[in-house]
Amino acid sequence: MVTGAAGQLGTDLVRHATDVGDDVVVADRPRLDITDAAAVRSFVESHCPDAIINAAAYTAVDACESNHALARAVNAEAVGALRDAADAVDAHLVHVSTDYVFDGTLDRPYAEDDAPNPQSVYGITKLAGEVLAGNGASVARTSWVCGEHGNNMVKLILRLAEGDAPLAFVDDQRGCPTFTGDLAPALHRLASDRHTGTFHLTNAGAVSWYEFVGDILEAAGHSRSRVTPIGTADLDPPRPAPRPANGVLDNAAWRAAGHQPLRDYREPLAELVARLT
Repeated sequence: MVTGAAGQLGTDLVRHATDVGDDVVVADRPRLDITDAAAVRSFVESHCPDAIINAAAYTAVDACESNHALARAVNAEAVGALRDAADAVDAHLVHVSTDYVFDGTLDRPYAEDDAPNPQSVYGITKLAGEVLAGNGASVARTSWVCGEHGNNMVKLILRLAEGDAPLAFVDDQRGCPTFTGDLAPALHRLASDRHTGTFHLTNAGAVSWYEFVGDILEAAGHSRSRVTPIGTADLDPPRPAPRPANGVLDNAAWRAAGHQPLRDYREPLAELVARLT
């Protein structure tokens, strides 16, 4: 069962699970309101899935700052409802979380056992969701997600590159671009193997937003010189939600479980740009 099944990540999760021969229960918003605990329980008990991958989230980071109740309902309380329903049918829960659970002040990549310290409503509610997922779940933190479906940085830059407006992006926020075509199979493995605990799952390679935009431009045949670096403090208007300056995640638990690291992000980036253009 995949929640958020019509979203950017959920679409590729459904596609991958179908391709490997699973019977997939699609739980998109028209079929299931995950903030309705009774509906969640009824839906799960009627389908009795072996595993539930929760790819649904309220990810509008800045909007979360002024919609705390909605953010908590979707990112936290709904996870508790999914946990209870999963327990009722002995399903394994995989919950997708974020680098925003950290404050971004470390001078090294974040390990799974580093202490969270979220600075935004989005991060606070996603961390609450991790707690409500329970000890028997897989919690998969990821970052800077891009894919063929939905809105993301790759699509934005390709659209902006068609014009001649100057581009400026911050060079003091670093993270790991992660592509749904690689992330979906990894989440499926967590579900099928019933791994428990917290895992960081990102494509390899850490860059600033400025560097990532340059990579996107170059992959699409444009000059990197079209983008210039700015600091977060220079954003006008400033963003409502604080971003972690360092959102780089070390995928140590994934490697320790015997799995190959996800590819360098530049490979799936090139593939995605080719499909989109």
